[in-house]
Amino acid sequence: MQKQYEPLFTPWKIGELEIKNRIVLAPMGGTCIFGFGEPNHFDKEAARLMKTIADNNCGLIIPGVAPIKDLVGGAWLYEHKWKFDQLKKFMDEVHKTGAKLFIQMTAGVGRSFALSAMMTMLINNKIIGTVAKPIMDPAYLTTAPSATPNRWAEDVTCPVMTKEQIADIVYAFGETARLCKEAGVDGVEIHAVHEGYLLDQFTLPYANFRDDEYGGSFENRYRFAVEIVQEIKKTCGKEFPVSLRYSVVSKTKGFCEGAVPGETDFVEVGRTMEESEKAAKYLQDAGYDLLNCDNGTYDAWYWPHPPMYMPLNCNLEEVKHIKKFVDIPVACAGRMTLEAGAEAVKNGEIDAVAIGRQFLADPTWLTKVIEDREEDIKPCLSCHGACLTMAKHGKSANDQDLLESVSMCRCAINPASMQSKKYKLHKALKKKKVAIIGGGIAGMEAAQRLKLRGHEPIIYEKSGELGGVFIAAAAPDFKEQDKALIEWEKRQLDKMGIEVHLGTEVKSLDDIKADEYIIATGAKAKTLPIPGADKAMDATDYLLEKQSVGDTVVIIGGGLTGSEIGYDLHRKGKNPIIVEMQDDLMCVKNLCLANSSFLRDYFKSNKVPVYLNTKTKEIGDGYVVIENADGEKKIPCDSVITSVGYTSTPLAPKGKNVHLIGDCNKVGNLRTAIWAAWDIAQKI
Repeated sequence: MQKQYEPLFTPWKIGELEIKNRIVLAPMGGTCIFGFGEPNHFDKEAARLMKTIADNNCGLIIPGVAPIKDLVGGAWLYEHKWKFDQLKKFMDEVHKTGAKLFIQMTAGVGRSFALSAMMTMLINNKIIGTVAKPIMDPAYLTTAPSATPNRWAEDVTCPVMTKEQIADIVYAFGETARLCKEAGVDGVEIHAVHEGYLLDQFTLPYANFRDDEYGGSFENRYRFAVEIVQEIKKTCGKEFPVSLRYSVVSKTKGFCEGAVPGETDFVEVGRTMEESEKAAKYLQDAGYDLLNCDNGTYDAWYWPHPPMYMPLNCNLEEVKHIKKFVDIPVACAGRMTLEAGAEAVKNGEIDAVAIGRQFLADPTWLTKVIEDREEDIKPCLSCHGACLTMAKHGKSANDQDLLESVSMCRCAINPASMQSKKYKLHKALKKKKVAIIGGGIAGMEAAQRLKLRGHEPIIYEKSGELGGVFIAAAAPDFKEQDKALIEWEKRQLDKMGIEVHLGTEVKSLDDIKADEYIIATGAKAKTLPIPGADKAMDATDYLLEKQSVGDTVVIIGGGLTGSEIGYDLHRKGKNPIIVEMQDDLMCVKNLCLANSSFLRDYFKSNKVPVYLNTKTKEIGDGYVVIENADGEKKIPCDSVITSVGYTSTPLAPKGKNVHLIGDCNKVGNLRTAIWAAWDIAQKI
């Protein structure tokens, strides 16, 4: 292990509870011991992941959030005692590793509950809603401190929570904490005065305008959170540790609008730093033993769930500041690096580093750090490609597939996360020679999985470099982890002794002898059927720097790639202009709102011109002609980049022993490429 990391591997205390090191598993919805979007139960899949993380040296493990009341069926978490008996057996196994484990519980999501179109229909149609209520009651799930618009379906006004409902929730926290303690759990975490969840909404002036004892004054706004910790301490004893997930500042400009990094000229409508200094001490004095910190709300969702566009250690400065106002320990989450975390711990500026998604990408990563094998760590990309896919664009509600809703916290680059049974490694009954045509990420992943199963994979790549189209995707400077993934893939091929032929174009499967063939030849860019289309460059040509651009650049296509190019150009000091035919940028299902809202807010904050509901009619020398409801307009520009999609280019059709993966089968993303590679490799 590198010497600079040593401060992270020292013990610390939460109250009287000693933790062996300063690494905390940041809780992620989906890794829930009691399930999340289904009736509560002991979730064996989550338990397997938590046990693997415990086996690999994590000091404090906090699984994903457990709703105090079921989202489906409406049962209270404390009502079914049998699952706590299973939890007790599990805790015995966790404690053998030397790790400690807290159970995180939430009062609810309030106006931030991710309503889907179906749920919105249940709210708006009283008859159907009444019939469905015993199973799913989205009106209750969106109950908030005040009548405010839902974050995901702005035309839905959230019902106001009653004092009787608050009292029921407070009691439920105490009972559930008691059962957790009896099961051997080391502490609980309250979710949260954080991220704009229900308890946080009570504290925030823009979301709470009640005139009873839960609104108005500072003390009233924080009363709900205080009553919960007091109930737990009364039920479990003062020595039982209670952590609070806490957002230091809200970084929020209003409903559905956040402040991007570097933006200072805005009015904070949520928790200011001045109030946070007071609140942190107030919550400590109420009984909380740890502040597990970051920033943001669902309106500024990229702070608590930072995508790759956010700076590394993006919340660290605010967390370091708030520690000065409390005597209890603080942990910091948000794209944390070990270098920055260790330095802050060494200087007494924070007490622990909370890391989440890296444990999904590689649950063994901390052991590799200790064993000085960092090059073997599969890097998290901060992509949200499978761990958090709640999506929104235009006037849509949560545009997320139902399977995605109930299966959060899987991983785009590690299919085995939260899917360990499906992707359990089993040896092949018969060793086969498998030719893989195409050395992109999908091809490399398939080769590794085949090798582990005992097959003989051979990669044929027509270019002189492995990586495929992902080389272009990883080109911008904010894609440092994407570049790291390519290098990781190459190293694994080398270490596993997988045969690779570069500069070898396979024109026909008859050219090579194999038992099975996997085709991973990707896709080609579409061209616009308009005059002057040949004057534009394709997105990959720009990303690979095959062509240079001038100062003012029109990007035709405001999907994810086009939007990322706009972000990249603006960061380079250029003047991007985005033209998109649909009613919003990035109109894609399952694209995390934390990612898309960052880019939208960034363009808005930096006054990047975006033309929606707009067609491109012509590309000329130094101009682009567009058309929308306002008529035609000629936009002067120096360069034009098109990003309008791709067409699959398989070398051969599917057959008995011919398999297609990645974009050559169906144009998708990194997740679809890797998961398809594993799926095929599991079957051969």
